[in-house]
This record gives sequence, C-alpha cells and structure tokens, in this order.
Amino acid sequence: MSRIGKKPIAIPAGVTVKIEDNVVTVTGKLGTLSQRVSDLLSVEIKGAEIVVSIVKDTRESNSLHGLTRTLIFNMVEGVSTGFTKDLVINGVGAKVFSKDPHTVEMKLGFSHPVVFTAPEGITLTVPSVTEIRVFGFDKQLVGQVAANIRAIKPVEPYHSYGIRYANEVVVKKEGKTAAKK
Repeated sequence: MSRIGKKPIAIPAGVTVKIEDNVVTVTGKLGTLSQRVSDLLSVEIKGAEIVVSIVKDTRESNSLHGLTRTLIFNMVEGVSTGFTKDLVINGVGAKVFSKDPHTVEMKLGFSHPVVFTAPEGITLTVPSVTEIRVFGFDKQLVGQVAANIRAIKPVEPYHSYGIRYANEVVVKKEGKTAAKK
C-alpha cells in the first residue's frame, strides 16, 4: 500500500466534495474541478476528510492509490487557495506588459512583439517588467501554461537570455576562446 495514499485529505471550510459514479467533484470559491477514479479504488467522505482506499489489491490498484489521493488533494487545494508559477524574462531589452488579466505582450528580441493569451481559468499578472505570474485553480493547467510561455524563448546557456522559471537554475557555459600559440 502507498504511504501517500493512506493519508486522509482534510476538507477546508468553503469547499464541497461530491462523489457520484466514481467521479469526484470538488467545488470551492475559485471554481469546480472533477476527476474520474478507477473502479479498483474507493473514495469516501468520513466527517471532514476524504479517504481513498483500495477495493481490489492488485499491482495496478497499488500504483493508482497514491496518484489518485494526490490528484484529489491538488483539486481541494486548488479550489480553496489556487496555484502560482513565476517566470522571469532575461535579455537585452526584454520586457513584458499586461494588456488584461488573460493577455500579456512580450518583447523578447524578436522582430515583433509576442502576444500570449491564457486559456479560461488562468490569470496572468506582471509584478515587474521582467516577471510574469501565472495563477489558476487547476495545477496541471497552471504548469502547462507556464511551460508554453517558457517555450516561446527558452533560456540559452551562454548569456542566460530567455524565459525561465523563477526557481530554475541555469548553468552557464563557458564561451569559446582563441587557441594560444
């Protein structure tokens, strides 16, 4: 059995959980998320906690136990507090401007400005001219949007120009040197 899967999930105030036909639906102040659960697992609400247990002990159910518990925990945390990813833009003249909460315009050294529009459920804010904050209640969607923004201009290893995560460490390469005689 999974150590993670055995842990109960506390339901915070303001969050409602509904389980119907192996579909867990979590609703909170930020939105609603749903997740289908395998038939090999059982999800129950006991008091103010959600408990995920194994119905039939197989290799597949053991592998899904911790994953399912983590997905449900992320849904509960997402609809109550949300998730953020911070991106940093580095480069000569690189800047970012906020047009509205779902659109940013970036000047990244290309011949044209790049306009990025986030999908519904994601909010883009610009704390400074070189930072972008991605916020949303779906952890997977927040990570995917941040990865899509980063893919516009990945960090190059010689000058560290490009878009990177705020906590990402970029190892700089040494430049080429002329041969000495």
